Amino acid sequence: MGFWFFMLCMVLLIPGLLALFGWFMWRHTPKTIQWVYGYRTTLSMKNEFTWRFANQYAGRLMWRGGLVMLPLSALGMLPVWGRDADTVGLVGGALAVVQLVILLAVIPATEHALRRRFNKDGSPRG
Repeated sequence: MGFWFFMLCMVLLIPGLLALFGWFMWRHTPKTIQWVYGYRTTLSMKNEFTWRFANQYAGRLMWRGGLVMLPLSALGMLPVWGRDADTVGLVGGALAVVQLVILLAVIPATEHALRRRFNKDGSPRG
């Protein structure tokens, strides 16, 4: 039973941190372009407009994704309550892989939104 609780905590860690950091990026976007914190890609760091847009867009996606994944991850662990450690570990690991895929999906979605809104030099389209 102890391993199940441990795995539940680990499975909830990724969406919890995703929601927390996403909210922070969305609502408290770093004021200046820097290499320590924020959504850092070549296009997002072109100027202040692309920086702010990319951080707010990615942050909003991360926040929403984290909030959706939290209850779904908890529900995903319920069927293995009381099962053997191998089964609990397998389900927990599979949930973590799905969560990481969703986390990584933020990058192409944000890059696509940046390219729709800004030119390669960082100037706004239209």
